[in-house]
Amino acid sequence: MLSALRLVSEAADLAARRHSGQQRKGRGNEPYVNHLAEVANLLSIATEGKDAELVAASWLHDTIEDTETTHQELARTFGERVAALVVEVTDDMTLPKHERRRRQIIDAPQKSPGARLIKIADKISNIRARIVPQPNQDERDDLIDYLAWAEKVVAGCRGSNAVLDRMFDETVRAARSAL
Repeated sequence: MLSALRLVSEAADLAARRHSGQQRKGRGNEPYVNHLAEVANLLSIATEGKDAELVAASWLHDTIEDTETTHQELARTFGERVAALVVEVTDDMTLPKHERRRRQIIDAPQKSPGARLIKIADKISNIRARIVPQPNQDERDDLIDYLAWAEKVVAGCRGSNAVLDRMFDETVRAARSAL
């Protein structure tokens, strides 16, 4: 098994390579890897750096969904727990957006503690990316829509980590203030 530092570093490297060229919504179309770094950092803070597998999984959380990466590849390279966490937070991209969103709300309470933490950190990052100075009406509407949905998903994830719950609440307050 890889050392904790090497596990996280190799996960970050693979995520950056697989998401190369992808851009993030919001924040001026910054590189997608910035989102992954933010989610990983949030989880590192929330766990005080004590769960390298969770942080590695957070770097990789969108690889199956958005790239050609497979569960088997992740399990072989990073171990079964990392791969299982990534699979657990992966949406079925063959479904329409409204159905994927509905399933996230329904499935959130049944997720493992680690998957719930990744979901909360992911929502924090995605809300933050939608907070822009002087938003136009489309940006406001997008933030309002995303915020309402994210709060429903996170409601089913709360209670696993007080630090992350607090960060989510602070992010929601900041988003509302930006509207």
